[in-house]
Amino acid sequence: MSTVLRVASYNIHKGFSHFNRRVVIHELRDRLRALSADIVFLQEVQGSHLGHAERFANWPTQSQHEFLADSVWDDFAYGKNAVYDEGHHGNAILSRYPIVRWENLDISAHTFESRGLLHAEMHLPGLAQPLHCICVHLGLFERGRAKQMHQLAERIRCTVPDDAPLVIAGDFNDWRIRAGQQLAYELGLHEVFESAHGSPARSFPSAFPLFHLDRIYVRGFEIADAQVLHGTHWRRISDHAVLVTTLVHA
Repeated sequence: MSTVLRVASYNIHKGFSHFNRRVVIHELRDRLRALSADIVFLQEVQGSHLGHAERFANWPTQSQHEFLADSVWDDFAYGKNAVYDEGHHGNAILSRYPIVRWENLDISAHTFESRGLLHAEMHLPGLAQPLHCICVHLGLFERGRAKQMHQLAERIRCTVPDDAPLVIAGDFNDWRIRAGQQLAYELGLHEVFESAHGSPARSFPSAFPLFHLDRIYVRGFEIADAQVLHGTHWRRISDHAVLVTTLVHA
């Protein structure tokens, strides 16, 4: 019997609209729920910020990943990457299925740019092995990204069995579309938009998408469809577009 999995990936810009003009976390929650995704990979998630909580009347009392997951995604993991006086932010994974293990790794290439790799394992009905999910947000500079890609590849080789289902998603900041070569050739992964449409999705900036920054890579799944959503409603929420794919594991 096949297992069908709907996956989304989104850089949520810490719950603010472009240029930090408005708090949009409430609208974002409604939009994410409408996607009916089983697993959501999020980047730039505000775990805590005392200043925003005091300044904005509609700022959630919970961390953003808890606020977004509430009553829809039963389990979640959050990796704190950037820490400052008023709070912290990082990556998060929201899941309808139980997360049995997770770990956040610091893969920062520079002291002034905090980045992380959030690795979660979860049990899904119909899968003989745990599903491995890795949420990433890579650096802005190519040399740093190359180092981070090496760390990602080593993490997979060391902790993910070759025959285990795997999904890697996030903001790769890969302007030159080089990251996929290593993942495909060395680790047998497929980028869902390349498989479905011939090239990665144009996801940034959301108002007029030009660059292929956001990706979803998979192993052990067939890709049923892949969509990038960047219409009027979505571009009000973040400077990135949201990626959605439907995966099938036979």
